[in-house]
Amino acid sequence: MNNLEIRNYYFVTDSILSKKGIYNDAEAAINAGCRIVQYREKNKSTKEMIKEAKKIKNICNGRAIFLIDDRVDVALAVNADGIHIGQDDIPYNVARVLLGNDKIIGLTVHNLKESIEAKKLGVDYIGLAPIFKTDTKEDTRNPIGVNIIKTVKKNVNIPLVAVGGINKKNLCDVIHSGAEAVVSIHAILNSNDVYNEIVGFNKIIKECKAK
Repeated sequence: MNNLEIRNYYFVTDSILSKKGIYNDAEAAINAGCRIVQYREKNKSTKEMIKEAKKIKNICNGRAIFLIDDRVDVALAVNADGIHIGQDDIPYNVARVLLGNDKIIGLTVHNLKESIEAKKLGVDYIGLAPIFKTDTKEDTRNPIGVNIIKTVKKNVNIPLVAVGGINKKNLCDVIHSGAEAVVSIHAILNSNDVYNEIVGFNKIIKECKAK
């Protein structure tokens, strides 16, 4: 199987929000302690995505797991560690056949039913979203709140990444509810210092898990 390690901040690139470029952001994230980096791009050509993904994979270079959002073809082209898919993306079973059993596949879920189904499918981790209101994605659903994290964790024993509207003020609530890790694209990339912002997140996560 894979060497999946989910324990703190999970970094996702965003070329639109980035202030210093996705390569700089990825390097800063890894130096700040991130062990998972996801390349997420919706607006560029496949050729350009492969080029960027190769560079970020080289930045990860064994220091962090490198995943591709949605695109199995890009993941195969750069031999990424795996992919992250949504409910409307390529079906898990198809992705597993294409990628093989040694690659990581994460799946976004929005409720308990989808979480249980994800467990049955055999996904390596779930991304539960959106916990709070977020403007990062155009097709954002209504926030589901932190209590759903507790409910899912009672029924599904696979790693859970909480996504959507998370910041330093509500971070402890998310961790105490059972999330192993968090994604907060806006809070991190809106800052002028990705490294220190993630260091701050990871410090809070560690402290909250210790309580």
